[in-house]
Amino acid sequence: MLSAPILALAVASFGIGTTEFVIMGLLPEVAASFGVSIPQAGHLVSGYALGVVVGAPLVAIATAGLPRKTALIALMATFLLGNLGCALAPSYGLLMLARIATAFAHGAFFGIGAIVARDLVVPERRTQAVALMFTGLTLANVLGVPLGTALGQALGWRATFWAVVGIGVAALAAIALWVPAGLPGTRGGLVREFRALARWPVLKPMLISTLSSVSFFTVFTYIAPFLTEVSGFSARGVTGVLFAAGIGLTVGNLVGGRLADRNLLATVAGGFLGIVAVLALLAGIAPFAGPSVAALVLWSGLAFALVSPLQIWVVEAARDAPNLASTLNQGAFNLGNAVGAWLGGTALTLGASYRELPLLAAAVSCAGLALAATALRNRALMPART
Repeated sequence: MLSAPILALAVASFGIGTTEFVIMGLLPEVAASFGVSIPQAGHLVSGYALGVVVGAPLVAIATAGLPRKTALIALMATFLLGNLGCALAPSYGLLMLARIATAFAHGAFFGIGAIVARDLVVPERRTQAVALMFTGLTLANVLGVPLGTALGQALGWRATFWAVVGIGVAALAAIALWVPAGLPGTRGGLVREFRALARWPVLKPMLISTLSSVSFFTVFTYIAPFLTEVSGFSARGVTGVLFAAGIGLTVGNLVGGRLADRNLLATVAGGFLGIVAVLALLAGIAPFAGPSVAALVLWSGLAFALVSPLQIWVVEAARDAPNLASTLNQGAFNLGNAVGAWLGGTALTLGASYRELPLLAAAVSCAGLALAATALRNRALMPART
């Protein structure tokens, strides 16, 4: 099912995922470069995420009438320029601005890309198709983030962003060559689409998407100092752990897509239940290197098993507004990224230890579990296919 168009989307998502997540492995280097604290450097994660949140509806409106291939090419060009700005930024403030500019392409790209991937396959494989596109995002954590972290540690963090620029060039070429032309943009009017979104069956999975990201990024934003200060890894050892976690992300993403095509709601509820259990376990075993890595891999897989199911849930709950719903759900995910990074940083500033962050994330996941369980009990809130 991995056709050339979906592969092109996966290459692009690999580049976007690398630039979004690699900063987490480079927080100590970036903080030292600009003379700021690690929690302050962590705001670069929040800034990017807020850029997605703010940019998603604005870019959705700006690209609404464009053919989908044209929109994807324009978004990748924006991505390239933003990463070029990151590589050249002479100050913390300008790096933040470049990250935000890059983020403006993020939400709309994944929103439009998910619609394209969904429409290229038969209905019973739609979640798997979206999961395959998001495989680029998970492989960014397997390859892009650890290799980018190692590159940044060896040659300076700017070298990592130059590498991302190269990935972006390859992605832009793949989209231009392989994504079919003739896929129309919005035809029914944005006012109708916004009106269709103001319904609880659509807003509920968006809220769950936000909570899933808050939980994940409360811990993952600070994964490098968590591993070095609590689990006893060296700075270079962090790269290996990120590689292992990236494998968990990739496997979880693919398994979640397959399971969701069978039972979407059960997949989401079961994923949250597993996340709560594993995060509670991680808080207890964090000082032990081997067990903590195993827990991190399992946690990563469970977290990303939710991504494509939640994306499809939102799109199909908003059948008469799929383009805007798909894009705004990416904004919901990234609102969670920003809140999670802020929540973890605030907890650390107020005196919490890195070891306590998994417990805070587990509490957030309990809220997501409650909402998913409610939907599981009341299938009338879901599209008929689930």
